[in-house]
Amino acid sequence: MKRLSDVKRIGFGAMRLTGPGIMGPPADRDEAVRVLQRAVELGVDHIDTSDYYGPYVVNDLIREALHPYPPELVLVTKVGARRDDAGAWLTAFEPDEIKEAVHDNLGRLGVERLGGVNLRFMDDWEGDFTAQWTVLADLHSQGLVCDLGLSNCTAEQVKIAQDIAPVSMVQNAYNLAHRGDDDLIDSLAEQGIFYVPFFPLGGFSPLAIDAVQAVADKHGATHMQVALAWLLQRSPNILLIPGTSSVTHLEENLRAGRLQLDEEDLATLDAVG
Repeated sequence: MKRLSDVKRIGFGAMRLTGPGIMGPPADRDEAVRVLQRAVELGVDHIDTSDYYGPYVVNDLIREALHPYPPELVLVTKVGARRDDAGAWLTAFEPDEIKEAVHDNLGRLGVERLGGVNLRFMDDWEGDFTAQWTVLADLHSQGLVCDLGLSNCTAEQVKIAQDIAPVSMVQNAYNLAHRGDDDLIDSLAEQGIFYVPFFPLGGFSPLAIDAVQAVADKHGATHMQVALAWLLQRSPNILLIPGTSSVTHLEENLRAGRLQLDEEDLATLDAVG
C-alpha cells in the first residue's frame, strides 16, 4: 500500500461532503460523488475522512464514489470522538472505543487496511492517552493501519506518543493568520513528521483578508489559493487537505499547487500573522 510519505502535497478533506453542521447527507449527493471522482481524476491520492462526519455519511460516499479504490489512494481517518443525535461532538476515547472505531472505518470504507489513523483529542484534553495509543500501535503491528497520527495535540503529546510508536503525522489548526504551531511545525519537520493543517482560512480579520486578496490579485488567483500556496511554502513537511462540496472549488484548490509566491508576496503575507 502507498504510504503518506509518497502522496502529493495537496489532498482532499472530505468533511464538507455533509449537511449543515457536518451532520446528515449533502444537499446535492450527486455533486458530492462527482467531487470525489474528480479529485481522483485530477491526481489526488490522499483523502482525509472520519466515521463521525455525518456521522457515517462521508465514508459511505467515499465507498460509493471510489470503490474499488485505485492502488495509489491513501485513506486517512480519525478516531476518538462521536456525534449525538443533536450533532454535539462527544468523546469516544476509551481504548475499546478506539479499537472499535478503527474496525468500523475499515468496514464502512471497504478496505483491509487504512492508510492512516489520527487519534483526535477533544479541545483542552490533557489526560493520559498511552492506552489508546498502544491500541493503535497494536492495530498497526497487525497490518490494519499503515501510519499513525495525532490530531489537536501538543508537542508534549507527540513526544509521549513517539516513545510508544512512531508518529507519522500531526493534524492541528493552523493558517496564515493563526500560527500558534510555528515551533511545532519546525520541530516535526526536523523529525520527518508530516503536519496537516485544518481550517487553512479560518479566523481571518478583514485587514488580513485584504492583504491576502492583494497578493491574489497580483497573481490572478483567489485568496484561498494564496493561503494554500503560503502553507506549501511555509514548510516542506506540510500536507494540505482543503475541503469543498463543489467541483469548481476543488479544481481551484488544486491549482494552488502551481502558484509560486515571491519574496515580496511572502513578506506581505508574513505580516498578516
